[in-house]
Amino acid sequence: MRADALDEMIAADRSAGLVPFFVCSTHGSTSSMAFDPTPAIGEVCRRHGVWLHVDAAMSGIAALAPELRWVNDGLEFADSYCTNPHKWMGINFDCDLYWTADRAALLGALSILPEYLRSEAAEAGAVIDYRDWQIPLGRRFRSLKLWFAIRCDGVASFQEMIRQHVSLTQELVGWVADDDRFEIVAPHPLNLLCLAVRGDDIDAANAATDALIEAANATGGALFTRTVLDGRSVLRISIGARSTERHHVESAWQLLQRLAST
Repeated sequence: MRADALDEMIAADRSAGLVPFFVCSTHGSTSSMAFDPTPAIGEVCRRHGVWLHVDAAMSGIAALAPELRWVNDGLEFADSYCTNPHKWMGINFDCDLYWTADRAALLGALSILPEYLRSEAAEAGAVIDYRDWQIPLGRRFRSLKLWFAIRCDGVASFQEMIRQHVSLTQELVGWVADDDRFEIVAPHPLNLLCLAVRGDDIDAANAATDALIEAANATGGALFTRTVLDGRSVLRISIGARSTERHHVESAWQLLQRLAST
């Protein structure tokens, strides 16, 4: 996202009689793990009085390792924030961590208070009624599995896993860079690598990348996902499973090399 363009669009909307009220800044997009410039976006949102939500679905978990806390740069501007332990912490699906700076605004938007849902404890503020934090009245006890994982394994185990995945990704970067048949097409600061089959003809290169993804997935030996970046077909390698080890990554890369030769 471009903060200057956002500023101009908000001003244009206001001039047209509209009321912009929500901006979502992404810390680690799904396609390529791109990071929006949240400090600059936050300044714009604060100046215009717009709610800023930061979506750090997978990448936010990296902040468990102190040296990777740059993934949360700009959170001082955030009105709300979320990240998902089920994406890079080994927690079973689904489990989201959500924080808001203004609980009253959230409750004001979602609370319903018919007589049969009222309680003295809730109205006195003695308890937090989490049914008011979402649209459904029922609520699964997702925090229990997260609590058990932290209690059983400790934070150090998650930090070690995150560091190992980042290290494996950077090692994979070196392997890909040494093979001139492939091209790395996006920055790779954490645990996602985006690559494509190299070629002067973009259509032919895209077709070769798509065919490689289909052939590799058909073997059952690994699973790669496809995206499109700037009109290019891209093969995504995401290293985030709790049980992934170096030999798995090496085997997946050798599979791609072998199929690219056929």
